[in-house]
Amino acid sequence: MKSVNLRPVLVTLLGLALAGCASGPRLYANQNPQADFASYATYSYVAQLGTDEPGGPTTLLTQYLRSAVDREMQARGYRYVNVSGDLQVNFYVETQEKLRSRQTASPSVGVGYGYYGYRGGVYGTWGAYSETEVTQYTEGTLNIDLVDARRQELVWEGVAIGRVTEEARQNVQAAVDAVVPQVFEQYPHRAGS
Repeated sequence: MKSVNLRPVLVTLLGLALAGCASGPRLYANQNPQADFASYATYSYVAQLGTDEPGGPTTLLTQYLRSAVDREMQARGYRYVNVSGDLQVNFYVETQEKLRSRQTASPSVGVGYGYYGYRGGVYGTWGAYSETEVTQYTEGTLNIDLVDARRQELVWEGVAIGRVTEEARQNVQAAVDAVVPQVFEQYPHRAGS
């Protein structure tokens, strides 16, 4: 049996919940303007979800995502069917290591006396001294895609991008349960309307 490293996938989604971060994830949504959302009443999942390894077992992340998406879709009046739903759902997650640098001006060295000490209170030192702080962090992206099953066209995608937090790493399911409703806030449709 093939061993699957799920840590990068789990870390990605965990960061999206951004528990304890006031700003939360950045959310985006796109939809096909020609899609007839009133014609969709059922949904199912694509055969090979983007959060599972090809030919591998269903991951815990996939299970958490399916459960959260089921709640959101059913709250909007959609009915789950095992195969051949009007809409097919897929997920994709990705992480990237990022660097952030911030440069701040340092106070002048010996204001009034200068670096060499001969300025004697006449003027301060040159203000070109600065400090640079570099922070490394993990940024995660979650995509939730809804595909028109009959036409095999993407009709809506919701995206959440955020920083992975330690709190989210400690409780993956809570992170999923927090971020998926935020993504679906961008979905304005209800089944059959």
